[in-house]
Amino acid sequence: MKILAVLLALIVGAVIGFLVGYRLRRKEEFEDKKRAEEEARLILERARREAETVVQEARIRAKEELFRKKEELEKELQRQREAQEQELRQKLRDLEKRATQINEKEKELSRREGELRSMAEDLRAKLSEVDKTREELARQREELQRLVEEEKKRLEEVAHLSEEEARNLLLSRVEEEVREEAARVLMRVEAETKEEAKRKAQEILSLAIARCAAEFVTEKTVSVVPLPSEEMKGRIIGREGRNIRAFEAATGVTVLIDDTPEVVVLSCFNPIRREIARLAMERLVADGRIHPARIEEVVKKVEEEMESTIKETGEKAAFDVGVYGLHPELIKLLGKLKFRTSYTQNVLQHSIEVAFICGVMAGELGLDVKKAKRAGLLHDIGKAVDFEQEGPHALIGADLARKYGEDEEIVNAIAAHHEDVPAQSVLAILVQAADAVSGARPGARRELLETYIKRLQELENIAHSFKGVQKAYAIQAGREVRVIVDSGKVSDEEAVLLARDIARKIEEEVKFPGVIKVTVIRETRAVEYAK
Repeated sequence: MKILAVLLALIVGAVIGFLVGYRLRRKEEFEDKKRAEEEARLILERARREAETVVQEARIRAKEELFRKKEELEKELQRQREAQEQELRQKLRDLEKRATQINEKEKELSRREGELRSMAEDLRAKLSEVDKTREELARQREELQRLVEEEKKRLEEVAHLSEEEARNLLLSRVEEEVREEAARVLMRVEAETKEEAKRKAQEILSLAIARCAAEFVTEKTVSVVPLPSEEMKGRIIGREGRNIRAFEAATGVTVLIDDTPEVVVLSCFNPIRREIARLAMERLVADGRIHPARIEEVVKKVEEEMESTIKETGEKAAFDVGVYGLHPELIKLLGKLKFRTSYTQNVLQHSIEVAFICGVMAGELGLDVKKAKRAGLLHDIGKAVDFEQEGPHALIGADLARKYGEDEEIVNAIAAHHEDVPAQSVLAILVQAADAVSGARPGARRELLETYIKRLQELENIAHSFKGVQKAYAIQAGREVRVIVDSGKVSDEEAVLLARDIARKIEEEVKFPGVIKVTVIRETRAVEYAK
């Protein structure tokens, strides 16, 4: 019984302990759940406050971004407005310039109109004088007829001549007197005409020179690029010279790096390639990144910009001269002339100057001024490609002008301005004169007199070194050599070979720009005297 009581007591104690433990566990779970809910509420509250803070900050940043975008937009609009205002101001200046030119042309037209009125009055006065002279001649003719009748009667009475004999004698005497008088009048008129033509030509040339004041800048065959430091030379050369080789291959120029401090010299006969190389080198030096890939990229970009520059330069030259309707290819060739020189004279500036001089002279002579300016502007167009094609630049330019639809009169003026072909119009003579005036004016071209004379003598001495040559003359500033040979020693076939041999020897021994024409002249003269 005791054991059963003990077991019962143990069972009851265990049940009571289990119930007490279960209740304690439920109480702890309730308290834990309550604490978890409180913590969750606190976390949610903190998350809500943080979310509100983030939203507020986002709104502030959005407002700041909006204000910044608004300021940038206002600045961009201001910049565009200033650019448009600048463009409008430029157009206004251009219009004012055009208005000034139109006013000057109106004044010139008024002056010409006054001159024409004065010339018309002079012509009317001369016509009046001619009428008076005609009346005087009629009176003199009547008087002469009367004298002839009297002389005829006197001769018949005194000389006992027949009327036919007297008439013949009188007519022969009058004919001699009239012939002598006509010869004197003809000589006087011819002398006065030559003097007046010479004076008028000098007046026209002086007027053309005075009204054409062109700028002049000496050009060379090398370009010098300044460097910020001597260290830059090593970067231009590159490891084992790879940079300088890549630059020369991309541009086609020779890069000279010597002991001259902080400069690099670019040398090339082609002026356009030299200019491209100069601009590319300046950009590479300013950028500082110099390696073969970067060199090719910069050179390609500069070449594209150069194409645009050439076109704009040609268009500006045509606009300044007042020549319109040129073919786009001729515009490009004109732009290339900016980078071409002849005896240090810029060819584009020379062409513009020749165009103005041609226009002035054509206006004075009553010719087509626009056509004269067009021929003057295009007369040296062949020099844009004469280092790519064989032959004189005048004939090359004529072929280009004919190819791109220019008038035959202008084509002949271009071809004949160095007498490579005969001049077929007054326009060709004007272009020759204007070209000579522009090239010969003081300061236009720079060449030492000693060097010039030495080059001409060298050309003549080369011609004299061949057998059968009697005389040799270097003409047209050394552009042509005319050789006169002995017809007894040199045949027609040998004359052709002689011209070729002289030309080859000149190519080997003389340094010269452009083309030198060699003309061999052979003639046979038969002389006999009548005794």
